[in-house]
Amino acid sequence: MSVESVDRPGAPGRVPAVWGHVPQRNKNFTGRTNQLSELRERLMARRPGGSATAVVPQAVYGLGGVGKTQLAMEYAYQYAHEYDVVWWVSADQPGLIRAGLAALAPRLGLTVALDRTEDAVAAVLDALRQGTPFKNWLIVFDNAEQPESLTGLQPQGPGHLLITSRSHRWQSRVDTLEIAVFTRAESVEFLDRRVPGIQREGADRLAEALGDLPLALEQAGALQAESGIGVDDYLELFEENARQVLSENLVADYPHSVVTTWNLARDAVGRQNPNALELLRRCAFFGAEPIARDLFSNGKFALDGDIRDFLSNKYELARATRELGRYALARIDNSANTLQVHRLMQRLIRDDLSEAEAERMEHDVHLILTVADPNDPENVDTWPAYADLYGHVVASGVVHCQNPESRELFINVVRYLYRSGAFSAGLAEADHAIEHWTQDAGADDPNVLVMCGIKADLLWMTGRYAEAYELRRPTLESMRRTLGPEHEATLIVLNGRGADLRIRGEFRAALELDEESVPLHQAVFAEHPFTFYALNNLAIDYGLNSRYERALEQRLQNYEALRIFYGGDDHVLVVTAKSQLAQDQRQAGLYLQGRETAEQAYRLCNELVARGRLFELHPLTLAIARCLAVNRRKAGDFPGGLVLAREVYDKYTRIFAPDHPDRLAAAIILGNALRAENETDDAVDRIERTVSRYGEALGADHPYTHGNLLNLALVRRQENNLAEARELLEKALAGLTRSLGPEHHYTLTCVTNLATAVSESGDVEAAQRMGESTLTHFRSLLGPNHPHTLVCATNYSLDLRQLGRAAEADDLYAETIDRYQKVLGKEHPDVLAAMNGARLDFDFEPPAL
Repeated sequence: MSVESVDRPGAPGRVPAVWGHVPQRNKNFTGRTNQLSELRERLMARRPGGSATAVVPQAVYGLGGVGKTQLAMEYAYQYAHEYDVVWWVSADQPGLIRAGLAALAPRLGLTVALDRTEDAVAAVLDALRQGTPFKNWLIVFDNAEQPESLTGLQPQGPGHLLITSRSHRWQSRVDTLEIAVFTRAESVEFLDRRVPGIQREGADRLAEALGDLPLALEQAGALQAESGIGVDDYLELFEENARQVLSENLVADYPHSVVTTWNLARDAVGRQNPNALELLRRCAFFGAEPIARDLFSNGKFALDGDIRDFLSNKYELARATRELGRYALARIDNSANTLQVHRLMQRLIRDDLSEAEAERMEHDVHLILTVADPNDPENVDTWPAYADLYGHVVASGVVHCQNPESRELFINVVRYLYRSGAFSAGLAEADHAIEHWTQDAGADDPNVLVMCGIKADLLWMTGRYAEAYELRRPTLESMRRTLGPEHEATLIVLNGRGADLRIRGEFRAALELDEESVPLHQAVFAEHPFTFYALNNLAIDYGLNSRYERALEQRLQNYEALRIFYGGDDHVLVVTAKSQLAQDQRQAGLYLQGRETAEQAYRLCNELVARGRLFELHPLTLAIARCLAVNRRKAGDFPGGLVLAREVYDKYTRIFAPDHPDRLAAAIILGNALRAENETDDAVDRIERTVSRYGEALGADHPYTHGNLLNLALVRRQENNLAEARELLEKALAGLTRSLGPEHHYTLTCVTNLATAVSESGDVEAAQRMGESTLTHFRSLLGPNHPHTLVCATNYSLDLRQLGRAAEADDLYAETIDRYQKVLGKEHPDVLAAMNGARLDFDFEPPAL
């Protein structure tokens, strides 16, 4: 077919007039859809203000084996119909570039002597520039190592120029598109094509081991497809000898295996810049995540000898880093100031070292990481730093290092995991440390005891309360014996002991313990987060023992102290304290004030989430929203309370198991909100399922288990099932009286609801006696204006009226309505219900323990 007879570019089924040296298409090519589309868009673009013939070169760069050449090949095949010329030039050797361009001359109809390469190259570049005889051309320079290798050889004109390279230095010369490893979905899809019958789980494990590197996956897939070896056997071989496995099964379209590719680059770096090789060897002992370059510059404070001199010289360090990027041995991200080495490269480097060299490199990394420790995991401002350190601390095996500062770093990282809500990860690392450190130093080693204390906290947060109790009790005893009762570490563990008691329903014992604990914290820590935690626990204890005014006073003092300590309202602990203050305002009967405070805390919390200081599903975030859902309803906003209760419960289901007490509390809040909005069927379903789980989670005799029977009774009453409602309330009353005593607020609440059931069952005299006694206790315990006192008074006045004691009923009713309107306002649903002569009830909202 002659050049002149070729159809217009873009015609369906059309082939280029000139097609040269393009490798055979990869039938297993997978994914990269977005990159192909983006590459096409970029190649079709023109520079702003440029002429119609201004070519925009595109360089595709990335690690060796990441699939740059494969992407360029696939682009050439997919868009072949758009071009008159598609010409592939191997650019890995400078001498071949000119020869590759010169070979295009006769295909363009240019008459140049075969032995005059320079003349042929000049003629080809001129023809491409002019677009004669073809305007629509694609030239690919494959594997152009450095920009200098193409100086004077990049064609200009109306066509497209595509370059593949391992070097990131192209970023400063042309438009670039970085190609990363496969996504996990792409890896699994590729292996599914390459290895018939492979299971998704096996493909996922294989991709994880090989770091989603396309070339390594191709080699692994080829070996399995040709030999029939399974995933488990392959991974076993890989674990035993990664270097040998990654040297097998060369890919037809790729000249080297993974090992050879990276060995060539490593050897070149060693010749060009020995310091770069030393840097690379240490990178092999970090995690596969990006490594902050500041870690190395600050490493000068931890290391000795030549490596210290090297790290102290910022120019040499920068030069070595550039060299690693130049040979694609590391991914350099200048905007984030990080470098990253692929996990397979790390493995191959480690395997090349002698045992003594590996130990020395690994220990250097431990010391470098230790210097980077912010040493304050309680401070949310340090969490990003710990997040960056975490992967490297684990991957480098800091847990095995016996250096005291390294152990402190590991403790701080696990404490960060606890504070930031990564409980499962924290438990895994805590177990790892306890096992190894106990072998090294014994069970009474201070670091072992500290880690046991943190593990107890983690167990508690995951709802494994019995395990937390059984671990913390002997840990605390050992600390008191070995470190002393007033040692900082002892007090930190002591602070969790009260939580263990509360979760067992021993509210009074927890109060006594925390009343002793707070002065010790204040004496040892002064103003410090651990002191604030102790004060917070004491406020919880006061509330659980019906001392709401004292709880509110304590919480307000703690909130103000935190605001001063952190210098404002926008710190995580300050916002959390504000929400806890709102809860105590509600429990003290200040419903409207509590709602306003809770709304403020919720807004501040959302701002923290938007700024990345907290994440949406962090337990503190959910607790703040949970508090507001209750406070809205108590303040009379039933619809608003229900909307938020649904949202919060949905989020709890995403992070906690069905029997976790925080999720159960959220379910009860949702059930109560549904009942308030008369969505009775949904309320019954939600509350009934939750009540049974409370007994399983906290124990059959826990006050919360009994208290939630009260909620079930209320929905049964709403269904007009008075007999079952009364039976449930009598059962709850017996349990609350037994566990908390007859004059506890929860017990009195239950009596008031039972009085309603008794009255509606026809025994008004018994209900009146119950109401009279309970009202006296409420006034003494909560004061005359607390909404719970007013609920009791409202119901009592109705029983008096039914018994013919109208004068007493009228006086009490008038006084109660007057107080109600002053406390909650005239439009509050409870006030309106009371004015309409309805009986009122209490639900039970389990506070955080």
